Parts: sequence; structure tokens; C-alpha cells
Amino acid sequence: MSKGLKLSDILVTVLIAVVFAIIYNIWNFVYNALQVTGLHLEELSYGMWFMAAVVAYLIIPKPGIAVLAEFAAGAGETIVMGRFDIPTMIYGLLQGLACEIIFAIFRYQSRSAMVAMLAGLLAAVVTLPLDFAYGYLAEIAGWNLALYIGFRLISGIVVAGLASYYIVKALDKTGVTKLFRQSSRSDYDNL
Repeated sequence: MSKGLKLSDILVTVLIAVVFAIIYNIWNFVYNALQVTGLHLEELSYGMWFMAAVVAYLIIPKPGIAVLAEFAAGAGETIVMGRFDIPTMIYGLLQGLACEIIFAIFRYQSRSAMVAMLAGLLAAVVTLPLDFAYGYLAEIAGWNLALYIGFRLISGIVVAGLASYYIVKALDKTGVTKLFRQSSRSDYDNL
């Protein structure tokens, strides 16, 4: 498989991003509903906002796919929201870059659950300094901050990593993702 992006790779990635932009906006209701507990349980669902990068990469394992997917999903989220929101796009860009770092470490060769979980974890880590810079963490007590960070990291691993992995595994079983994989000898024999 060629390392460069083809037009079809870009179009499918943008399509994945659009789907996730819509999901992200719907997910706000889940996130906000969990906030009422006051124990940062909403952070256990935060990994949803990293899924576009992981899912897109697991479908099209090429350099640049994760950052394109997450940035496009963030930009699309602002369009679906009906307001232009620079912080959302900054989060999307940095989350995509964080995932891209993990995929690059594994030379874009691994589509394992471990790699997906590491990408979700690093995407979660990269959001924390942004939360601090935007003032979301300014008045949180130490024990509550520990919950916030711990739950965010768990969500990155489980929701963004494992859930994305199993979603793509399910898509693999349908044969839909075969278009983006290297063809094997048996594929040619079946023609």
C-alpha cells in the first residue's frame, strides 16, 4: 500500500469526520447530563471526542489521516453547532497530532488495540494543558482534579482506544474497510 494519501483516502476521512462532528454534538447531551454528579463522571465519556482520529487511522492506516480526521471533525463540530469556535478546532488539531505521534512511533504498521489505546491516552493527555489554559481547571480542588484527570485518561484509553478498535473490527467483518487495505493473494484469486 502506498504511504501517500489518495483522493479517496482524503474523502473517506472527511466523511468519517463529518459523521463524528454530528456525533460529537449529540454527545454534548450525554456529557452535560453526567456533569450533574459533581464528581467529574462526565470525563469518563470525554474520549468520544478523540474517536475520529483513531477510527479513521484504523480504517486507513496512513500518515496524516488521524490529524486530518480530528481537525475536520472539530471544524465540522463548529459548523453543526452553528457558531465558529476556535478552541474546538485547536483541541481537534492537537488531539489529532497526539494520535498521529503514536501511529508514527509504530510506523503506521499496527492496527492493534494497544496502539489505539495509546493514541486515545495521548490524546487525553494533550487536552489537559489546554483545559488549564482555558481556565477549566483553575478552581478545582486537588482530590477533584485527580478524579478529573484520572477519568479523562481512562476515557481516552477505553472510549477512544478500545471502543474505536471494536467499532473498526465490526466494520472489518462487513468487508467495507477492505477497500483501504492491501490486497492479499486470496483476494486476487477470488476475482
